[in-house]
Amino acid sequence: MSFNTISVIGLGYIGLPTAAMFAAYGKKVIGVDVNQHAVDTINRGEIHIVEPDLDAIVHKAVAKGNLKAVSTPEPADAFLIAVPTPFLPIKNSKDIPKPDLKYIQAAAKMIAPVLKKGDLVILESTSPVGATEQLRDWLAEARADLTFPFSDKELQNEQSDIHIAHCPERVLPGHVVRELVENDRVIGGLTAKCSKKAVELYKTFVQGDCVITNARTAEMAKLTENSCRDVQIAFANELSIICDKLDINVWELISLANRHPRINILQPGPGVGGHCIAVDPWFIVAKTPEQAQLIHTARKVNDAKPQWVVDKVKMAISDFLQVNPNKTAKEVTVACYGLAFKADIDDLRESPALQITQNIAAMHAGNTFAVEPNIEQLPERIKNIKLVELAYAKNNADIHVMLVDHKAFKNEKMDAVNIIDTKGIW
Repeated sequence: MSFNTISVIGLGYIGLPTAAMFAAYGKKVIGVDVNQHAVDTINRGEIHIVEPDLDAIVHKAVAKGNLKAVSTPEPADAFLIAVPTPFLPIKNSKDIPKPDLKYIQAAAKMIAPVLKKGDLVILESTSPVGATEQLRDWLAEARADLTFPFSDKELQNEQSDIHIAHCPERVLPGHVVRELVENDRVIGGLTAKCSKKAVELYKTFVQGDCVITNARTAEMAKLTENSCRDVQIAFANELSIICDKLDINVWELISLANRHPRINILQPGPGVGGHCIAVDPWFIVAKTPEQAQLIHTARKVNDAKPQWVVDKVKMAISDFLQVNPNKTAKEVTVACYGLAFKADIDDLRESPALQITQNIAAMHAGNTFAVEPNIEQLPERIKNIKLVELAYAKNNADIHVMLVDHKAFKNEKMDAVNIIDTKGIW
C-alpha cells in the first residue's frame, strides 16, 4: 500500500512536525485539530508553535498543496493520533495521578466514520499500557461493519479490515525536525501485519531503524525512557538540596564526580517539566503502584523541588529586608528568568519554572517580573505577573531567580547580589 493520503489528528508540538514531514516527502497530508486558530494559522502556511526550521517546511508544504488543516476528519489511508494524555482530577494531593484517555477516545470517535477497509491507525500519543487496545475497542464499537486486529492468539485476525499500532514519538523539543528523521522508531502493532504496515508508513522519511515489538511493549518503552530520566534527575535534584544544606557547590561537586569514567550525573534544576518526563512515570505508578517504588519516589522528589525554590525566594526576601530596613515587602521586586519547561523553547506545559513564578507572585506582596524571550505575551490564566525584557528586569528587580538556562541568559553577565540560580549559569 502506498499511503497516498495521511491524516494527523492533533496539530501540536508532535502532530504538526510529523504532518509537515510526511508532506515534505510528497504525501498528501490532512491535519485535524479542534483549535480553529491552529487550523487557520497552518492554512496560511504559518505555525502556531516555536520549533526551529518547522516554519519553512510548513510554508512550503502548504504552498505546494501537500498539507492542509481541517477541523473535521476526512478519508485517508493512514491516521496518526497525536493528542494529549492528561491526568484525571485528583481529590487529595497524596493520590496517585491516573491518565485520562478522553482525547484519544474523542479522536477515535472523530475518525471512526471515515475509516475504510485497509486503513492504518497509529497511536503516537504517550499512553499507559493497554491504551492501544482500548483505542481498538472504541473503534470496533463505533464501526461494527469493519473487523479489527486482536493480539490474543485465539482472536487474532491477520486479515482484519483495519490495522492498528502504537508508535511513540521520541524527539527532543528544539530538535524535532532532525530527530523525526534520524531517530529509531519503536513500532508496536496489535498483530505482525499491523507492525509491517506501520513500518512501511514511517519509512516514508525515517532514516533510523524501525524496531518491531508488540503494542504493550512499545507503550512501556516510552514510559521507561522518560522514567529513567526522571530518576536520574531526581538524584541530581536531591543532591542539590543536600549540598545546599552542607554549604557545598553542587555544580563543582557534580563536575568532579563526573570525572570518574563510569559516572554521569545529570545537572539539577528547579524541578521537572514538559509533557513527557513529568507525566509518563505516573502512568507506570498508576498501573503498578506496589511495584513502582523507586519511580514513585523520584516523582515525589522532583515534584517537591519547585516548592524548595519558592522557600529559597522567601528567605531571600527576608534577608533583603533585614539589609534594607527602610523598605517593605511591597517594595521588593522579584524577577524570574525563564518560564518554559526547558531551554530555548516556548512550551509552558508542566513547567516547574512557570509553577515557581506563579507561586512567588501568589505569596509575595511586591512585584513579580517574568523574563521569557520565547513568548510575546503570557496566557490569560496567568495573573499578577508582568512579562518584561531582560535588561528591564536586571535594572529594576531586587532579587533574581534563574529558572531556565536559555541562551539569552547564558550570554548575559549578572552583577546583582541577590541571585538564586537553579541552573548554575550565573
